[in-house]
Amino acid sequence: MSKKYFGTDGIRGRVGVYPITPDFMLKLGWAAGMAFRKMGACKVLVGKDTRISGYMFESALEAGLTSAGADVMLLGPMPTPAIAYLSRTFQAEAGIVISASHNPHDDNGIKFFSGKGTKLPDEVELMIEELLDAPMTVVESSKIGKVSRINDASGRYIEFCKSSVPTGTSFSGLKIVLDCAHGATYKVAPSVFRELGAEVVVLSAQPNGLNINDNCGSTHMDQLQAAVLAEHADLGIAFDGDGDRVLMVDHTGAIVDGDELLFIIARDLHERGKLHGGVVGTLMSNLGLELALADLSIPFIRANVGDRYVIAELLERDWLVGGENSGHIVCFNHTTTGDAIIAALQVLMALKTRNEGLAQSRQALRKCPQVLINVRFGGGESPLEHPAVKEASARVTQAMAGRGRVLLRKSGTEPLVRVMVEGEDETQVRGYAEELAKLVTEVSA
Repeated sequence: MSKKYFGTDGIRGRVGVYPITPDFMLKLGWAAGMAFRKMGACKVLVGKDTRISGYMFESALEAGLTSAGADVMLLGPMPTPAIAYLSRTFQAEAGIVISASHNPHDDNGIKFFSGKGTKLPDEVELMIEELLDAPMTVVESSKIGKVSRINDASGRYIEFCKSSVPTGTSFSGLKIVLDCAHGATYKVAPSVFRELGAEVVVLSAQPNGLNINDNCGSTHMDQLQAAVLAEHADLGIAFDGDGDRVLMVDHTGAIVDGDELLFIIARDLHERGKLHGGVVGTLMSNLGLELALADLSIPFIRANVGDRYVIAELLERDWLVGGENSGHIVCFNHTTTGDAIIAALQVLMALKTRNEGLAQSRQALRKCPQVLINVRFGGGESPLEHPAVKEASARVTQAMAGRGRVLLRKSGTEPLVRVMVEGEDETQVRGYAEELAKLVTEVSA
């Protein structure tokens, strides 16, 4: 059964455009509260990132949840994975995050976690959607939910992150530049790395509600690259607006993407005999990651794009590590979802164990040239179903003769078609990608 509102990563869109409106959020809070109450006594945690519309949607969700009889515990601005963790520790029925992740401030959205800190099962999302179409009612006054605030949420999460590295670990002597994207990590991330002994230079940690992800963070790396060089730092770490993505910069100023970070973490676990299975990537993972893991006899499989699909594959196989080249990295040996701070700490531990710098540690993975072009399209039929697009994709695949691949897919969060071509010859790969992107643009017109 297809979903009306929920996408691959919750519900997301432009603020003020249905369904990202206060009235919808009121109804969503009520529907979620009614659904969760069917599972027993109902306590729901609500956190948010730093975008200005978070205040408005927090109030609307709070009213909806309490009208359904759910108790609400407010966390304020906190990274998305912190809400997943705290939902478990407070034994809540669910956690709700108000965030549009790496998108600009004029977007927002809602993500849900179960009481176990995992994505909501499909059947619960479908139950919420059914209730959204039902008339809204209010429980009797004596059963209306109560609201409280968790004042020590940041401290709890900081200690949780630090517990993901061995007791006594010190990063003394390591100079790090952190780019917090004016987002949800702006308070907790500097504290975590400083308390573990690193010298920390902080960028983009002055959120004003409008500057989240604005030419900073993991989607805009120029500022971090320049700062690492200017500060003569050992490395730089970039988070996205809600703290579930991480990318890095080595001491030369080169960007280290999610595929490379995933490889560094997996290789370290493998060498210490703690990997327990293989690694889950996605359809967008670089072919070089697959080949580098194969050299170590580490199994590798590809999931659909989206951290929920990576997590589903990890659960099915009882594996520990997976991720995306965008920087969503899941370390099941420490937490239940993609967590940028914890992933960064695992990379630092791997570097410390091997006594290597980031530039040296990444060299075992040689990435194949990969060109990704985003093509915006309107409503109506997907351009991917157009016969000309299908024919061209098949022709390019055949021309690369097994030494490359083509991937055309719709974004799960934006009205985009992602055109990706990967192979050994960068000039050839770029030519094919531009040819396919132009065709997709033409049939979308």
